[in-house]
Amino acid sequence: MMDLDAANAFVREHGVVLVSAAGPAPKLTEAIAGEKIKGSWWGHPKGKQIFPVLEAVCGHADVLVCRLVDGKLTLVHRRLWPALAAAAAHFAPERLCQVTQQHTAGGRHRNVETPFADWLPAGVEAEARGICQADALAALGPCADRPHLHPIVSTPRNGHD
Repeated sequence: MMDLDAANAFVREHGVVLVSAAGPAPKLTEAIAGEKIKGSWWGHPKGKQIFPVLEAVCGHADVLVCRLVDGKLTLVHRRLWPALAAAAAHFAPERLCQVTQQHTAGGRHRNVETPFADWLPAGVEAEARGICQADALAALGPCADRPHLHPIVSTPRNGHD
């Protein structure tokens, strides 16, 4: 099992990480578990250990939770935020929204999405002005090669898709 420090280091090292969905980026849930997960991580024997680490990483100030890769929950480390800002025109706006979870009075989780311009720190925007889009896309890696200009059409079944 990966602890919180190792999970944060994993996100920093990779820069763009999927929470649990298949795609061109590593999956944080599998990294935390230390093994490939078949089906939902919620049902995995280590699911109860995965949850608090995942929740803490998603709440870290250096981690953006968005739907960058294929509309699935994606973590982007702060070191790539300037590149993300420089390449923003390459992505559909809803892919760049910050996703946070709110706990409702009924005990459920509700995703709240904050538009890109509202969450992006001013210093990051200034830093992004010095990066051309081609360099920004290269920094974002394989996830930037996928078609992102179409809107997200499916809604996840739970808060961690």
